[in-house]
Amino acid sequence: MEPVTLTTERLCLRVFTPEDIDETYAACQDPEIQRWTTIPSPYARVDAENFINRVVPAEWRDDLEYTFAVRPREGGPLLAAASLHHPRSGTWEVGFWTTKEHRGRGYMRETVLGLARWAFTDLRCTRLEWRAEVGNTGSRAVAEKAGFTVEGVHRAGLLNKDTLRDCWIGALLPSDLDMPSPYPYLPART
Repeated sequence: MEPVTLTTERLCLRVFTPEDIDETYAACQDPEIQRWTTIPSPYARVDAENFINRVVPAEWRDDLEYTFAVRPREGGPLLAAASLHHPRSGTWEVGFWTTKEHRGRGYMRETVLGLARWAFTDLRCTRLEWRAEVGNTGSRAVAEKAGFTVEGVHRAGLLNKDTLRDCWIGALLPSDLDMPSPYPYLPART
């Protein structure tokens, strides 16, 4: 797929460009981003260069993952990064981080909902999943505020820094956003 630009009420989500390297490098010095995400730790400038110049374009080209730089709609600093990963048929997974100085303003909730709407329409996504290591309460708060239902804990469900870790998993369905699904859904009877 060719890279796309998405907009929400306050935000512009676009593919990373070489102009984002310095801000990405700076943002990824945050110990919280290094702790809770799968980025290298320590995070060197060469990691930002490789991510932006090689990894992101290759994943878009190969339809493996769609990663976006998140900035204010009218322009301004890098606020966050978010991506959609396609682990299996019909289901996509969302991942994200927010720069330290821009947390708590609802930017990531807005980003996740913008990505969800795009996934449910253009990507024919039937289920959007979110995963975070148990204890990452900031990520969980974003997921819950975006409408995800936390479904439980996957033991050893997340590989981070060469260690398997337990993770929370949640899901958002098109019907949670009053959107149509490409297939009917029959929930289990309780």
